[in-house]
Amino acid sequence: MSDSRGRVAFLTASEGIERIELTAPWKTVRDAGFTPVLVSPEAGEVELFDHLTAVGKQPVDAVVADVGVDEFVGLVLPGGVANPDALRMDADAVAFVGAFVDSGRPVAAICHAAWTLVEADRVRGRRLASWPSLATDIRNAGGEWVDEEVVVDVNLVTSRNPSDLPAFNRELIKALKGDNA
Repeated sequence: MSDSRGRVAFLTASEGIERIELTAPWKTVRDAGFTPVLVSPEAGEVELFDHLTAVGKQPVDAVVADVGVDEFVGLVLPGGVANPDALRMDADAVAFVGAFVDSGRPVAAICHAAWTLVEADRVRGRRLASWPSLATDIRNAGGEWVDEEVVVDVNLVTSRNPSDLPAFNRELIKALKGDNA
């Protein structure tokens, strides 16, 4: 499906992606007229999980080292424990996330995905939600962790877990459309 709004990057590692945290925002973005693009450190496919069980694969559309922030109108960071842990060890992924936050374009992170924001040193002075085990990491990085369904702080949209996806998706689309109300 072609779009008139723009491309939205979904950045993941090669495995450990919580399936619903990729597929639900992906569908929401596509249904809103945007083009979702799967970006990863390596070409090929990424492996999706339901918690700790591998459940499928999705093809990579672009390698993070080969794309720039200006090619996208927004960035989505799905969670899963292994996914953001691997991303924060990839210099190109961390640089991409940092540049995206700095660009002012919307960046949406759910569950454990905030680890990549921490690694990119982009939570200082920001308020965000995540999986509760990241609270100390976020505070140590200078951010304010809150236990809320969805938090919008300037261009960051963050949520705690898959149960928050309806609110997360709603605020993601508002941010992509430039509706800051």
